[in-house]
Amino acid sequence: MNDTPVLIAREGQLSGERWPIDTDEFVIGRGADCQIMLPERQVSRYHAKIIKENSRDVLYDLDSKNGTHLNGVQVKGSSPIRDGDEIQIALCVKLLFIGTDATVPLTVEEIVPEGNLELDKQQRAVNIGDKILEPPLSLAQFRLLEKLYDARGAVVDRDSIVDVVWPGTGGIGVTEQAIDALVRRLRDRLEELDDYEYVVTVRGHGFRLENEPH
Repeated sequence: MNDTPVLIAREGQLSGERWPIDTDEFVIGRGADCQIMLPERQVSRYHAKIIKENSRDVLYDLDSKNGTHLNGVQVKGSSPIRDGDEIQIALCVKLLFIGTDATVPLTVEEIVPEGNLELDKQQRAVNIGDKILEPPLSLAQFRLLEKLYDARGAVVDRDSIVDVVWPGTGGIGVTEQAIDALVRRLRDRLEELDDYEYVVTVRGHGFRLENEPH
């Protein structure tokens, strides 16, 4: 059993890290004095906090620019949190809340479900269910899908896509329309095996891979 609530990062640069919630006011943000300091630029300096109220853990959004979500629903003000809840910070970092009545998992991988879509990076192959996408994706399409896949559901912004798909260009000559066209082509290819919408547009932020089992 766990005597102190714990947060485990499931997304972002700190994926796999864990933090015990051992202060009365546990602040999450980009500021150096936060209990969890997240380096992603979408995160506000003081983004969210968790405090104990009447024996309950409560999540507060601190008027963050890009929002705080609890189990996919945006937090307006505050919301109680329970064991197993998922907190999203600015749609770029997922934090799993483990309450005091739960056993902390040894690894993040134990609690992350596998989706229908899988990548074979060595063969540059895409598998959905028991089917292999033929012919293979173009290099640009595969680079985009690989970036989204490795983000494990977190939003990938357009600048990051440019860096991966068109390395060394510094974005020169790469238009918004070029990125959108690449996303459309990737969606069309994936639909050859499954009409599920894997690549989701998050307006004003970028794109993410929706790879939950279905």
